[in-house]
Amino acid sequence: MKLHVEIDATPEELRSFLGLPDISALNAELVAKFRENMDQGVAGYDPASLLKPVLPEALQAMSQLQKTFWQTLAGGAKPSE
Repeated sequence: MKLHVEIDATPEELRSFLGLPDISALNAELVAKFRENMDQGVAGYDPASLLKPVLPEALQAMSQLQKTFWQTLAGGAKPSE
């Protein structure tokens, strides 16, 4: 069996539909911080260090989203009669 799903939506529409937060302001702040540190030539600068405080929460949120997606998909699929 093949299942093909096509969704015609902008990233903003899909994010809103899935109930995900708009993190564009956070992204802009992180990029500005990366750029600032790179411009200053900070010795031993590790961009991943900025993400360490939020990474566990982000991974947990993605895990929950994936679980919800599969539960919804499994519950929504009904056998044809």
